Amino acid sequence: MQPVSRVSLKRKLLLWLLLPQLVLWLSGGFFAWRLALQNGEKGIDQTLTQSVRGLARQIKPIGDGLLVDFPKAAQDLLEQDPADRITYMVSSPPGKFLLGNAQLPPPPPVSVRVGEPLLYQARLDGKTVRVALLDVDYGTPQARQTLRVQVAQSLAVRQRIAQELLAQMLLPMGLMGLALSALVYAGVLRGLQPLKRLEAQIEQAGARPHGGAEPLLPIELTSAPQEVHSLASTINGLLEAVASGQQKEKRFLNDAAHQLRTPLAGLIAQTELALHESREPAVRERLEKVLSAARRSAHLVHQLLQLARSEAHVEMQPLDLAALAREVARECAGRALAQGTDLGYEGDEQRMVQGQPLLLREALNNLIDNALHYAGPGATVTVRVSANPDGWADLVVEDDGPGVAQQHFADLFSRFWRGSDQAGGCGLGLSIVEEIALRHGGRAVAEPVRPHGLRAGLKLPLT
Repeated sequence: MQPVSRVSLKRKLLLWLLLPQLVLWLSGGFFAWRLALQNGEKGIDQTLTQSVRGLARQIKPIGDGLLVDFPKAAQDLLEQDPADRITYMVSSPPGKFLLGNAQLPPPPPVSVRVGEPLLYQARLDGKTVRVALLDVDYGTPQARQTLRVQVAQSLAVRQRIAQELLAQMLLPMGLMGLALSALVYAGVLRGLQPLKRLEAQIEQAGARPHGGAEPLLPIELTSAPQEVHSLASTINGLLEAVASGQQKEKRFLNDAAHQLRTPLAGLIAQTELALHESREPAVRERLEKVLSAARRSAHLVHQLLQLARSEAHVEMQPLDLAALAREVARECAGRALAQGTDLGYEGDEQRMVQGQPLLLREALNNLIDNALHYAGPGATVTVRVSANPDGWADLVVEDDGPGVAQQHFADLFSRFWRGSDQAGGCGLGLSIVEEIALRHGGRAVAEPVRPHGLRAGLKLPLT
């Protein structure tokens, strides 16, 4: 069997909707960072290009020499920011230092065109710098020479600009991401509401009393997506099939029990008549066995009828549970007296509950019959009705007979399970008690009595 996944549909939807959003948000932040770096680099390149052209204009050829007209104020302006200072170097011929910073890195091995700036990155004093290079021709036509001007600037400005742009972009992006996440979460919750309603209806159907007496009503979803309607239609089809099967089972059980009652009653009557007229011991022994089997079959048929009746739809009404218990105990007193059992009632004088008198009478008859049958002659059987502080009314029958072994308590209310091999029982009495208790919104209970005996009964909701 494959393991069952415990991840909820809501969690899966949120995972698949919010995780791509997070990935896109991080990707957007990365590309925003790259874009900010590129924009900062473009700004630096424009500044360096202007600076290298301006510095080249300050160098004027005089005959075969050069006049560098570079005012102190301009030099101070280039070097005013120690963290982001602009460094320059003038060389002629290219590479032969004349003026500026002699440590300025040379350009990469590429061809340099005269009059066209070249931009490249290099390392200066352990820092990455951006360098603009411009070659200028000077001298006479007979003695042509080349002047190289280089201006370098660190990338601290670029980093600062990128950080500022990223901060300005990420804040609104983060707020938009949070708003979108909230909208996605609200949308998922709203989209799953039809499933929640479907779950509530199924739970409500499953919370009905056991036994299938209530009709299995179809699930209705007036406003729901098509997929949920399809699911509800499938479940309705299943409920209809289950209800049909239950009705067929009840009808068969009821019809079979009714059909068996009449011939069994005739068989018992004829057997009793033959037993009364017969004088031969061998024949009487066989007739007594036939009569015992017929009575056991009649009892089984009666129990099956009661079981079918307990699973039918019943109308509840207010009734005095204590008065009903006293009346049933008086009716069973003659049988108890005949077998030498002390049967009595103890408990409340009045206890009102909502119930069906015929079913509760049948349940109590089964409890008393079970106690009289298994407790044996000389035992004491007590019928009790009391109320619990937790809102339940207890209807129990207690005996001081041999009781039931602890390992068999789980089977006590199972159909066709018997506690002993004594003749006369069919294993349906306590099962019917449980069905009736569930039909009343309660439950059947059983517990041992010390030092020996059994206490079995029903817990019913108080009115």
